[in-house]
Amino acid sequence: MAKTKGRPKEQHPNRLKRQIAAPLILIAPAIVLYLIFFIWPAAIGFFYSFTNYKGLSKYKIVGLSNYSALLADHDFWSSLLRTFEYIICSVPLNVCLSLLAAVLVTNRKAIGRTLARTLFFIPWLVSPIITGLIWRWMFGEGFGIVNQVIQGFGGHPLRWATDSNLAFVVLVLAGVWAGMAFNMLLFITALENVQQSLYEAASLDGANAWQRFVHITLPGIAPTTFMVVLLGTIGGIKEFAMVQSLNGGGPGTSNRLVVQYIYETGFSNSRIGYASAASMVLLVILVIVSLIQMWLNRRNGGR
Repeated sequence: MAKTKGRPKEQHPNRLKRQIAAPLILIAPAIVLYLIFFIWPAAIGFFYSFTNYKGLSKYKIVGLSNYSALLADHDFWSSLLRTFEYIICSVPLNVCLSLLAAVLVTNRKAIGRTLARTLFFIPWLVSPIITGLIWRWMFGEGFGIVNQVIQGFGGHPLRWATDSNLAFVVLVLAGVWAGMAFNMLLFITALENVQQSLYEAASLDGANAWQRFVHITLPGIAPTTFMVVLLGTIGGIKEFAMVQSLNGGGPGTSNRLVVQYIYETGFSNSRIGYASAASMVLLVILVIVSLIQMWLNRRNGGR
């Protein structure tokens, strides 16, 4: 007697509900925190950007006047321009130095790789405020160790704090030093995932070390490079604590970045509505920059 195929068992309704409820319960805390610390502040900031709110209970709706005032605000555009100059200088330098450090510590012929990884990772453990204080102490005009070394070799001390260009150089170097460790770890993981058989085949074909690096390593770590550039760009736009402790955007306001401008406008000058409008413009800029970088990555064959 032939066996008849049984019908698939239908899931019990209670079991199906448990399968749906369990993931929701697990992600509920993350959703609540996201709503409290991101969505709600963003909604409040968006609302205040259409008001003349100054931190008091009384305010009135001013429409788009805050946004129209931003278009003519020289200080806002100056800080935004300085922010992009900081990104253009710091991000490529950070990528190159991070990749160089990752290549050195992953080289099998290198000596002391474990110690080198530890030393390179130390800056990541230091808070941005402490990073700014360290570099401020190093490049102080009257007490900085760098000027003391320059004088020891017979040179003249440089005006690291009162010259806007030199202060900007210190800012870039401090930012690169602080962010290099995390990017190095990303590159180390990417380098270890590149297939060694490709290097062996290229060596058999007569390719030298530079050719293997250009034609195998760089394409193999392209997704990680894109991620490092994207995170570095977003982090540079949002940079605040390190700059505040390093030179406060000085001398004067020559090195004031856009987040500092928003902070000073909102809290020091009590123009919270106007600062909220600047924050919304900054949010739009962040989204546009991210979309452009993602588009360039896909156009170049990334995923």
